[in-house]
Amino acid sequence: MSTLTATPETPEAAPKAPARPAYRVTGRRVLASEWAKLWSLRSTWITLGLGLLFLVAFGVIAASHYKSNLDSGRHMDRDFATATAVSLSLFGTNFAQLALGVLGVLVTAGEYSTGMIRSTLAAVPRRLPVLWSKAAVYGLVALVVATVGAFVAFLVGSRIVSGTPAAMGLGHAGVVRSLLGAGLYLGLVGVIGAALGALLRSVAGGISVLVAALMLVPGLVSLLPTSWQGDIDPYLPSHAGESIFALTHDSTTLSPSAGLLVFLGWTALALAGAAYRLLRSDV
Repeated sequence: MSTLTATPETPEAAPKAPARPAYRVTGRRVLASEWAKLWSLRSTWITLGLGLLFLVAFGVIAASHYKSNLDSGRHMDRDFATATAVSLSLFGTNFAQLALGVLGVLVTAGEYSTGMIRSTLAAVPRRLPVLWSKAAVYGLVALVVATVGAFVAFLVGSRIVSGTPAAMGLGHAGVVRSLLGAGLYLGLVGVIGAALGALLRSVAGGISVLVAALMLVPGLVSLLPTSWQGDIDPYLPSHAGESIFALTHDSTTLSPSAGLLVFLGWTALALAGAAYRLLRSDV
């Protein structure tokens, strides 16, 4: 009678389970995720296009208006009479800041309104890298778009006002600094918008606070006693930002470096508030 003997399987003969890749949350991957989310939204393309259009179109319109009034001999108000090619070309900055700031609010508050923020924070439990990545990615995009728009507006506007008292070229002192300053200012406005969206977690609330800070508060300050206005006006976000790209300055305005420091302070304050709420509050 024969017996069957089973030979034990050697470890080498046992089937090996496929190794699963180990995924780690890194800063570069969070940045890549936010970059992909930003460009997947139709509103990104539309609002960035509007910001670029406002910056270039209003700059060209202002330069054309100046040239037309000068050629026809019509009386020009004081602002246009002392205008330069830089100030005319950057006339659309106030309109572009609304478009870029509103998109910044949508970048963060939009995820709260759709509930997608839960998935985002589940993938990145430490939370703060999400805020830094959103602010950095959108701030860089807004900076590039605004800088390109400022240079295009100036190149077109300077050709329109060529041969007039406002004529200037890129080689004139302070011109390149002003154009780069305008791009930097608008990029930081986008970061503030993103911070307000994360702080308030509401698209309507974030846009309302942004518009109030940039456009309504300066008007309210003008109602204060004159002795107070000189101490407050230069440090408001909009006025400090304007001093970054203004070609000339006087005793009532900050220097470009001081204006940049003040505006960076406002940006840091908004980001700090957003970071505090992100860490302390549930989503």
